[in-house]
Amino acid sequence: MTQEEQIIDCENRLLDAMKNGDIKTLDELLHDSLIFNIPTGQTITKEMDIENYRSGIMTVKDISTTDQMIKTIENISTVVVTIHLKAKYADQIIDGKFRYLRVWQLFNNSWQIIAGSGFQI
Repeated sequence: MTQEEQIIDCENRLLDAMKNGDIKTLDELLHDSLIFNIPTGQTITKEMDIENYRSGIMTVKDISTTDQMIKTIENISTVVVTIHLKAKYADQIIDGKFRYLRVWQLFNNSWQIIAGSGFQI
């Protein structure tokens, strides 16, 4: 499998994990030192992100992607993608398009997200 194919697989696993609240897969795909700027402007960590799913604060009803671009330099891949998201965060309904940037790094033959950001478009 090429590096791009590996990243596409990881991205698909990530979306499935988000939709299904799969904490185990999220734990595997998110690096322990993750920092991520969410659309509100808040910076969150891996622990914060996983806790949102574990506690049920974040529930995803539907998620799909378009306009995905992947660039790889050695063991780092950058993904830019449009996410179509229907979800609920606490009491707030989310229904829109978002542009995400995710940075994946290869650690011991496993790709993990080390950084990213997202904003509504």
